[in-house]
Amino acid sequence: MKRMRHWSLGTVGAVALLVSVGLVPAYAQDEAAMDEEETSSEEMEEETTPFGEEIVVTGSRSEPRSVTESMVPIDVISAADFERQGDTDVSNMLRTLAPSYNVNTQPISDAATVVRPANLRNLAPDHTLVLINNKRRHRASVIYWLGNGVADGAQGPDISVIPSIALRQVEVLRDGASAQYGSDAIAGVMNFMLKDDASGGSVELRYGGYQEGDGNAGSVAANFGLPMGPNGYFNTSLEYGFSDATSRSVQRNDAAALIAAGNTNVANPAQIWGSPEIEDDMKLWFNFGSLVGDTSQFYGHANYATKTVTGGFYFRNPNTRSAVFSGDGGATLLIGDMLDAADGVNDGSANCPTVTITNNVPDPTALSQVFADPNCFSFQELFPGGFTPSFGGDVVDQAITAGLRGTTGGGLNWDASISYGDNEVDFFIRNTVNASLGPNTPTDFDPGLYGQTELNFNFDVSYAISPTLNLAGGLEWRDEEFTIGIGQLESYQIGPLATQGFSAASNGFPGFGDIAAGSWSRSNWAVYGDLEKSADDGRWTVGLALRFEDFEDFGTTTNGKVSGRFNLTDSFQLRGSVSTGFRAPTPGQSNAFNVSTEFDLVQQELVNNGTIPSSSRVAQLRGGEPLVAEESVNIALGMVWDNGPFTLTADYFQIDLSDRLAVTQLFSLTQDEVDSLIAEGITSAANLQNFRFFTNDFDTETSGIDIVATYTPSVDTVFSVLFNHTETDVTKFNPATLDATRIRELQEALPENRATASLNHNFTDRLSGMARASYYDGWFDSEDGNVYSGKTLLDLEGSIDLTDSMQLIVGGNNVFDTTPDDNPGAADGVGNRYSQFSPFGFNGAFWYARVKFRFGG
Repeated sequence: MKRMRHWSLGTVGAVALLVSVGLVPAYAQDEAAMDEEETSSEEMEEETTPFGEEIVVTGSRSEPRSVTESMVPIDVISAADFERQGDTDVSNMLRTLAPSYNVNTQPISDAATVVRPANLRNLAPDHTLVLINNKRRHRASVIYWLGNGVADGAQGPDISVIPSIALRQVEVLRDGASAQYGSDAIAGVMNFMLKDDASGGSVELRYGGYQEGDGNAGSVAANFGLPMGPNGYFNTSLEYGFSDATSRSVQRNDAAALIAAGNTNVANPAQIWGSPEIEDDMKLWFNFGSLVGDTSQFYGHANYATKTVTGGFYFRNPNTRSAVFSGDGGATLLIGDMLDAADGVNDGSANCPTVTITNNVPDPTALSQVFADPNCFSFQELFPGGFTPSFGGDVVDQAITAGLRGTTGGGLNWDASISYGDNEVDFFIRNTVNASLGPNTPTDFDPGLYGQTELNFNFDVSYAISPTLNLAGGLEWRDEEFTIGIGQLESYQIGPLATQGFSAASNGFPGFGDIAAGSWSRSNWAVYGDLEKSADDGRWTVGLALRFEDFEDFGTTTNGKVSGRFNLTDSFQLRGSVSTGFRAPTPGQSNAFNVSTEFDLVQQELVNNGTIPSSSRVAQLRGGEPLVAEESVNIALGMVWDNGPFTLTADYFQIDLSDRLAVTQLFSLTQDEVDSLIAEGITSAANLQNFRFFTNDFDTETSGIDIVATYTPSVDTVFSVLFNHTETDVTKFNPATLDATRIRELQEALPENRATASLNHNFTDRLSGMARASYYDGWFDSEDGNVYSGKTLLDLEGSIDLTDSMQLIVGGNNVFDTTPDDNPGAADGVGNRYSQFSPFGFNGAFWYARVKFRFGG
């Protein structure tokens, strides 16, 4: 099912080219005075040091300043940092560069496998605001129904669609910034700054694979700049790649028992568990800009990205899978009476035999009678060895931002912009059944789609009242829409065998029916302002920010921030901030539903668990209420020591989050509640055991410390150490909606301690090397109930300039092939050798080579 909103690749290119040629686009690298000569990305890289002198624009509407002069902690990740990676996914790259950032693989997590959740400061993905060139990025359409607790129910942006070759730098603001940027900036802000060179470029070829012999990945990427008029540029980045699937499975005991009993149709392993396959991973980005006259600039950026992600699901045992192969836990096979299915009266018209199962073997005489009788049916006729569905989605992400800014004769800086973003995931599930359709079931299904569209208008002004006093403000209007696209009929249909105990809808991921499908939108507007005052000698700076925002469905919220910096000496300074923040529930979180097949540790079998809207009549029976916005109070206090070659920052933070939004614990359904859900259009409730819903029913306190140290003894050597400690406590909750497992997920699912130590050294003008050690603390896996210990990984890389324009890089991530501790219950469970929520992955050592060509400049 497709929404008819997609731009074609040619359309995006044509629009960008038309803008660049017809309007002579403009984009300022930063918001400094426009009569100053701009510095290209390449020149900036040459002029900055590894830490301390990087110029940042995030977190302030005054003049750009260096990291050490900022009133709040900001990490700057340069283009060179991304180049020293073997991975092709920006999400994974950030994991090794920003210790407060977490992302994992999500091998069997429904839609979270397609668009992976990422966490900053151990909060939910939608507690971090993502910007591109200082402009808000649209969120992905995927709601993370499965994410090891912290991410469950969140809806954040998909940053994996950004090619690393397009990035000039990434600024990570580690402080609450809702008063400055609006909703979602509770944990911080990530600002991705695109390259803006008007000439030259590079081409990169990457290829690598895991030491175990699978998961080969490759990409080709290019970046080049073109001049547009005397003061403009049109910078283009393109990346095309792939990643093969991996398998880190052990044979399940139940599958091994079937094979031992003589079932030769069972695969070994029956359950493929590992990283998904990613095909046709294409990312196209444009960044353009130029002066229009002497005092104005036109600027913008656009992207079009696609990929297909395919992952595995759980093995369906041919003797025991409930509502498909058996109705009594494996004592007998579930046999469909096709005559009863035809007339709708369950009176045993076909007189089908009972097929008992003894020692994993169905009664062969009775089963042969079923196979021979067209009026009797068992799914062992189609899948004698059971089946393992594969699930995935086709992703399309596209956006365009354009703006005009300038300076009046009186020195007032103004900026007007418009942004449009769209993300769609069209799901598919293969090698499965709608059991209620019996022998007429398809085995491949289109369950429907999720879509997210956002439109933003901004108008900002900034005025330097004096060299030490700056006043800024602005207006914003935003509209976002969430869409559920209807699936094919068979993916949600209740077939004629449903009344005989066969499950309805596509098994594993039920499709979206005509009643469930629809679109939900919300608009909001905001007015904001901030004031920054510095001492004449620059010894101190104080900032004030205030934002009023109105949502058409949640009402109004007012948030403020006070921040400051004070130089005790030329080398030592203190900084801190106090702010309030908020995050409004998305239209998707208020209206979407999902059904997932999960492995139940207690029952030791697969169960269907659903997430339903809190407005549902069934949810209201368990305390479901209309959702409200989350609110936070952020406190930060830090220090900066900058003594030439050595720089050290240490920042303490505390985030008190009230009315926190997340999904509840699971509740069991009664038959009356099942009937109610079916009446609401959730046909998959016919075989739904448990449900949960969104609620604002608990408070948390997240606190910790970030330490960043860099030592540069010479121009050829850089040492750096980064450390993050973050802990979350649930300080208030409703025991009727949040059980002990949910609390433990929120508090222990992500590592409390992360650290990275790296060394970069130039041996000669042409030969350089990098070594990086990354430590990940232990974590709790709610799916297998285990606590896993922390690990340290070592990455090594060497590069040599073959010519002045050609460079060869070889290296390895996790060169000692470190993996998480073995899952002791893998064989008894779903065959996952390791924890799927490992913060550093589970595939082992990855070896790679890159070739980079530079041209022009």
